[in-house]
Amino acid sequence: MGSFSLIHWLVVLIIPAALIFILRKPPAGPNRFGGPPDAMGFGQAISSYFRKYVDFTGRASRSEFWFSTLFVVLVSIALYLVDRTATLNGIWSLATFLPSIAMAARRLHDINRSGWHQLLGILFPIGTIAVIVWYCRAPAADDSMASVF
Repeated sequence: MGSFSLIHWLVVLIIPAALIFILRKPPAGPNRFGGPPDAMGFGQAISSYFRKYVDFTGRASRSEFWFSTLFVVLVSIALYLVDRTATLNGIWSLATFLPSIAMAARRLHDINRSGWHQLLGILFPIGTIAVIVWYCRAPAADDSMASVF
């Protein structure tokens, strides 16, 4: 009862490591990933999503990110309603896997964070919350950001 198992030690060591990445402020100064992106409408965002299929460079605006995410979710729901065996949905998921990762990386670039921060959402439960908050943030200004998130 009084001894720590391997899982306890992993939790004790992993949570502080995740918090270090989450609470660390992005670099101060101008955004290192390029100029600010333009706001987009629904059609423009979908077009950009497929045009920049595996483009991990540059920045993506909030409207571009959320409109393309909405499109992917709506098509997934429609495909599920058409084909309950999930065959079409599986094909759609494979077709949108890389562009979704690229879009998320570009969205994180807009707040002056590396696209590799997406791994926090996969590896740590608390990281999922932080990544979603970062997706919702306004673009990074040319000077340092005021808050931790």
